[in-house]
Order: sequence, then structure tokens, then C-alpha cells
Amino acid sequence: MKGFVSEEARWRAVLDRDGAADGIFVYAVVTTGVYCRPSCPSRRPRRENVRFFESYQEAEKAGFRACAKCRPNRSGAHPGAELVEWACRRIAQAESPPKLKDLAEEAGCSPSHLQRIFKKILAITPSRYAAQLRRQKVQTHLGRGASVTEAIHEAGYGSGSRFYERDGKELGMSPKQYARGGKGMEIRFASAPCSLGWVLVAATDRGVCAVFLGDSPEALERELRERFPRARTLPEDPHRAVFIEKVLAHLEAPHRTPADLPLDVRGTAFQQRVWEALRRIPPGETATYSEIARRIGSPSAVRAVARACASNPAALVIPCHRVVRSDGTLAGYRWGLERKRRLLEREGLED
Repeated sequence: MKGFVSEEARWRAVLDRDGAADGIFVYAVVTTGVYCRPSCPSRRPRRENVRFFESYQEAEKAGFRACAKCRPNRSGAHPGAELVEWACRRIAQAESPPKLKDLAEEAGCSPSHLQRIFKKILAITPSRYAAQLRRQKVQTHLGRGASVTEAIHEAGYGSGSRFYERDGKELGMSPKQYARGGKGMEIRFASAPCSLGWVLVAATDRGVCAVFLGDSPEALERELRERFPRARTLPEDPHRAVFIEKVLAHLEAPHRTPADLPLDVRGTAFQQRVWEALRRIPPGETATYSEIARRIGSPSAVRAVARACASNPAALVIPCHRVVRSDGTLAGYRWGLERKRRLLEREGLED
């Protein structure tokens, strides 16, 4: 309890909404009959109406009930989870992205507190979350046959220029290309047998856009066409299949041949951060999901890191197989746990 022993220190923690004090004590408000965590986003009470308790059980024994916002009697949940859930719903329901100060005022907390809790739990800021939702709306409207102008307007952008300036690049192609399922894009691919079955490597003129592992070339080509349904996918000239040769060389001798290929993979800003961190894990080493979360500056986003690994479109080049559970055991792998085990075994990490 160091630092929160005196009532003065505890009151300061309440004023600061200090999450470090959560689990050390709770405070109750005499006028409302409610007790809260120190980090609760509710409006701060008057000092003369506050009582402190060592635990929520003591507060309930004294006749107080748990706050519905911060749920101080739920030790397993993050104290700000419900606030973030509410903010997500509010952002999703708004016709245009609400300002942070307006969200905070409606929630009864400071903008800095909302920003901090939101980023701690979801690993992105409210504004980035709103931008992702709007991009998804553009994609949805385009997929339903709306024109580019209509889709941008319906998603809440004031003008087309604002969309292109802020969020257009995240689609990975122009909105018109997206509306046509990638029509107009040319993707060259090559597949080859390997010690793990088959591997397919696909690339645009910018770099590798997909590396898949599987049991047959036909299944891998179907997966490629499902990912880029209306792009022009063409077999690579065998004499120019440099990318697949390098991937195969890395697969068979990971310590001797690095997979340092140019990439053209698109994802959210968070996914890109995770994938970049994965590329820094050398052969012969592993990292846990929580370690990756810490390396990208989002220590609470362990589940989001796992989802980013599962969304990896480029096996081996983005080595998500080198990420393991905190106890060292193997977690899921998009291309099969047995392949993950064999890859790590080849890199000298599994018996």
C-alpha cells in the first residue's frame, strides 16, 4: 500500500483518477451510497462526503453499493472497460466523429483520462478508432454498389479530399479499385512444393502482398483469389520468380537466408506496428504476445496483438510463428500448429 496509506494520499489518488491505486482501496460517497475505484471516471465528489475502505467487501458491509461505471467489485475486469465500451458505442452511433472533449464531458471525466484509458485498453486513440470505423463504412457502402462519392459521404466525410487526405491510403488501393474488388490491380504469383507442403508467394509491383502455406497449389490459388477477387492474378514467369526462391531458401535455411523482402501488405496502423515488431524477431528467438505488446508501446493490448498475428497475410516474411504464449507453449497459427512447431524446430527452438 506504499504511497496510499494516508487519507490525504488516497484523496489525491481520487482527484487524479490514479489507476495505480485500484485494488489498494475503494472510496465511498455518503450522499449517493455508492463506492468506486480510485480511477472511476464519475464526477469527483466533495471531500467531506467521502469515506475510504481497504476493500470493496468492507464498503458493502458498511451499506454502500458498487458503482455501475467502474465496477469496483469485479477484480478481473479492467476498471475502465465499461467506459471504453460506452465510448465505442457512442462513436459508432454518431453521424460524424465526436470530439474527444464532448465525449469526455458526456461521460463525466476529463479528456485526458478518456484518451489514456481508451488507448490502454484498445491500443489506439478514440480518433483513430473513429477513423477505422469510417473506413469500414466506406468499404461497406462500396461493397453494396454505392458510388465512390456516395460511399465517402455516407461514411461521414465532409468531402472527398478529406477522405483521401486522412484515410484513403489505409484501404491499400484506391476506393474505385476497392469498389471493383481490386479490378485493375495486377498480382503475380508462384507456388512450389516445400518441406511443409506447398508455399505460394504473390506480389504487386510494390512488393510481396501474400505468402500462404497449404497442402496444394490449387487451394492456395483459391485463397489468393478470395483475398483479391477481381484483381488480375497471373502466374509469375519461372525465370523471374525471385521472391519465391528467396522464401524457399529462408524456409529451408532460416539462419543463412534472411526473408528481407519488400512488402505491400495493408492493415490498420496497429497491425502494421505489430507486423513490424515481428519482423525484428530473428531466427532462433521467440517473443510472447505480451512482450510484443510492450515493444510497440501498448502493454495492455495482448489480445489485439494475437489478432494481428492471426491476420498476418505473409507467412515467414512476417514471422508470426515466432510468437508464443507466456509459458512458452505454442498458440494458434493460421497455417496449422504442426507447421509452426516444425518451423521453430528448424530454427533450433523446439526439441
